[in-house]
Amino acid sequence: MAIQDVRTWVSWIVVVPFAGWAAVRLSGFEPDWPWVPVVAYTPYAVCAAVVSLALACLLRRWAAGTVALVTVLALVPAVLPRALADGNPDAGGPVLRVLAANLLVGRADTAELMALISRLRPDVLTLQEFTPDAMRRLDRAGVRARLPYAVTRPREGVGGSAVYARHPLTAGQAINYGGFGQARAWLRHPGGARVEIVSVHPCAPKRIGRQPCWQSGLEALPPAGKELRVLAGDFNATLDHLPVRALLASGYRDAADVMGRGFVATWPQEGSRVDLPGVAIDHVLADSRMAVREFRVLPLRGTDHRPVFAELRLP
Repeated sequence: MAIQDVRTWVSWIVVVPFAGWAAVRLSGFEPDWPWVPVVAYTPYAVCAAVVSLALACLLRRWAAGTVALVTVLALVPAVLPRALADGNPDAGGPVLRVLAANLLVGRADTAELMALISRLRPDVLTLQEFTPDAMRRLDRAGVRARLPYAVTRPREGVGGSAVYARHPLTAGQAINYGGFGQARAWLRHPGGARVEIVSVHPCAPKRIGRQPCWQSGLEALPPAGKELRVLAGDFNATLDHLPVRALLASGYRDAADVMGRGFVATWPQEGSRVDLPGVAIDHVLADSRMAVREFRVLPLRGTDHRPVFAELRLP
């Protein structure tokens, strides 16, 4: 095979996969497994697409280079805004501080979680993979002294969740799909606002056959509307997944994205047994009428997820 033919084949081999990635990501169609877990790595695909463009140009394969350029220009606007801080609405209401943590089947370090609560002083704490044993350990550690109100849905295994709060809560109807519960509660803020809090945790689409459970769990989350809402927890999804994009289109904003920290990975946490590149699958989605004043991704021993914290200002 002539050297020119080799260069042509190499350029197309490195360009075509990312062109296909861009076409599916921007199509409004979400295929089944393995696309659902794979699309979480779109920010990495953008970097690889830039490399493929450089290689095609280096090999002077202009047709492949043109396709690579179109791929980059298509994908960059979908991901780059996550690194750029957004403005905020003119919200003059009280502050609402939200902390969310996946406890990895209740194994997360209770003392360290309590230290986070003491340091961050959240008004709301949402927990996922919340087991009866984890609830007992938190009770013994004094969580109710700091967050006296709670709607708890503990379960053995990965399906339990909870909402703890500094202010009064009224239990809502939990969301249940595939053994994964998502606790809901209405918070009455002393400033007069009424806010629904959802502890988000759909099942993980980590193997074939799990997409219906994952998709149903996300699609059951309440869209933004007349009532103020905050969705916080382990979404098992990034901003590249269609159900999350639909929630944002309904009127939520992702706190990490607003603060220009949308590329900060929340899973897997360093030191966990999962050996994969990091992705941002834990979120705080706030009603677009709320201002986002702060967002952090935090360490917590004993779990593969990093907790997320957001400070919001209500309208």
